[in-house]
Amino acid sequence: MAETQTAATPEQDERIREMSAFRKALIRPELGAICGAILVFVFFIAIAGDSGMFAPEGIINWGTVSAQFAIIAVGACLLMIAGEFDLSVGSMIGFSGIIIALLTVHWGLPAWFSILTAFALTLTIGALNGYLVIRTGLPSFIVTLASLYILRGLTIFISITTTRKTIIGGVREAAEGDPIAWLFGGKVFSGLFVWLADMGVVGKFVAGPRAGQPVVEGIPMLMVWALALIVFGHFLLTRTRFGNWIFASGGDAQAARYVGVPVNRVKILMFMFSAFCATIFATCQVMEFGSAAADRGLLKEFEAIISVVIGGALLTGGYGSVVGAALGALIFGVVQQGLFFAGVESSLFRVFLGVILLLAVILNTFIRRMITGER
Repeated sequence: MAETQTAATPEQDERIREMSAFRKALIRPELGAICGAILVFVFFIAIAGDSGMFAPEGIINWGTVSAQFAIIAVGACLLMIAGEFDLSVGSMIGFSGIIIALLTVHWGLPAWFSILTAFALTLTIGALNGYLVIRTGLPSFIVTLASLYILRGLTIFISITTTRKTIIGGVREAAEGDPIAWLFGGKVFSGLFVWLADMGVVGKFVAGPRAGQPVVEGIPMLMVWALALIVFGHFLLTRTRFGNWIFASGGDAQAARYVGVPVNRVKILMFMFSAFCATIFATCQVMEFGSAAADRGLLKEFEAIISVVIGGALLTGGYGSVVGAALGALIFGVVQQGLFFAGVESSLFRVFLGVILLLAVILNTFIRRMITGER
């Protein structure tokens, strides 16, 4: 008699817990930032919808400000996920801007050389910050706080001793025609906006030397850099082995070392990337304004960290999202410029920001604890 063979059903691993797509979505780091962004847009559509804030020129206005925050937030996000902080970002912005202006205007060197020199110096400083954190075992908060003061003082000293000024102008004229400088201070899709102006979608200047030209000349390279860094950071973090190393280094560095993760190298590279993002910000700012100032970048390190925290990252490391940090930067830009369009006293910007930060953190913490059972 033939026996009926039944295939053995493999037992389910009790260590693996099934989770629905909805529950997975709820514990995403950027959930709080998504909710915050929606609320912010709804709020300003209600109070400033007819002010021009959401016209093309208004969108470029707050989009540019958001892009500034996003550039430094991406660097801060990856570094915080790796378990470290960089409080020298603001001073790095002022330092690299002064270096570019001094070399280009005061010493007459080509703009491309000045820009590359600034990047080389700041990347070296970033690597030194990371090296000191690892070799001394000191918290990155302390090491980079020292760098904040050293760089700011050095920037002012260099500027005053060489030019007797803390603001150096003439950068735009000295860098005109330089292809590297254009990558930071140029605009793209200019022809598109001329066509949109002819179609009546974008306004034109009616008087002055720019009469007949579109109010929006194009999309600033600052916004292009922000988008490129967001895409790069998100891909690196979610689609590469190095991204897993970043999470592991911030989650439990010692355990990561046991399984072969080069934690020290990861942290140093993240400090360098933070410095790289700060220098991109500074270069774009110098090319936009045509000048550099020794006090530029003040408090930018905290604005970057706040953007990342609004985006759902943990201050303890090992958890976060580049998309969330970008949304946090978007909230920053929309609130700051939205208050101006709404005619609200600008000093309330930080009040709005503090409320949004608190609500985003509470929402993220509550949902994560509800889903994961953390206490």
